[in-house]
Amino acid sequence: MAAANRSSLSAATQGKGSTKPANISDYDSVKEPSRLIYSKNRKLHDIKSLTIKVNDDPDGAVPGFLHIPASRPSKPDFAAILLSGAGGGVVGPSSIYMSIAEKLSSLDTGIPVMRLDYRYPARNKYCTRDVLAAMDYIESNYSISKFVLVGWSFGGAPVFAVGGMDSRVIACATVASQTAETEGIRNLAPRPVLLLHGKADRTLSPSCSRNLYELYGPRGDRRIHIFDGDDHSLTRHAAKAEEMLCDFIAEVGGLKISETDQEDVVRKELVDDGERVELMKKGGDLRGEERVE
Repeated sequence: MAAANRSSLSAATQGKGSTKPANISDYDSVKEPSRLIYSKNRKLHDIKSLTIKVNDDPDGAVPGFLHIPASRPSKPDFAAILLSGAGGGVVGPSSIYMSIAEKLSSLDTGIPVMRLDYRYPARNKYCTRDVLAAMDYIESNYSISKFVLVGWSFGGAPVFAVGGMDSRVIACATVASQTAETEGIRNLAPRPVLLLHGKADRTLSPSCSRNLYELYGPRGDRRIHIFDGDDHSLTRHAAKAEEMLCDFIAEVGGLKISETDQEDVVRKELVDDGERVELMKKGGDLRGEERVE
């Protein structure tokens, strides 16, 4: 199948494969972006390096970073979980997950954000359980029971699998999603969905997102944006994609980002264009079949 017509990066078999799950210490160099958001010389959030137990495997545990807002008077009742592609990883397409997590957790009403890896990348039955375990962890430890799920590429599969089965998911968003194993999107409406894709994507065709838009149906809040001339990682519109996702996550959670936070937080550039690909390599996001073109 030609790359331009592909609709799946899922593994051919759903077994665990031979890849050993990553350790959270493998990602120390991408725990946070080099530029951080501070207020009056005070950091506005903490980052916890986690290894979350997954109960389908005696030794099963999935690594991730949880960005937790510092104690402030207003606290949201939801969190976001960001998922990467067929190789796993924790920085996302064009490293936008690092920025999104930093920005949302630093808002005046900070939003908790988890950048979650997979134990067995590209194997959706295991990745789905990883997401459910992360949701259970956040609910048990922080009394948060509402979640916005975001996935890149293969990540659309666990996003819509979990979103379609678990009412704790209040909205879903994807960047350059595949269509394979995404049937759960049919059960998502009327909960909101945002679909972003590059028109020149050579890894997964933008028709994947268009098909998901149709599968979602007309009964709810569905949004799609195809970036003209952009690729699988949205390298030409990374800053705009960050802004759109930050706004969407806050909006579906019932928060309005103030103009001050828009200017001082959301629109800040935390990752240079020249370092985005290198950070993806360090963060494990290019271990699979995902590409930056």
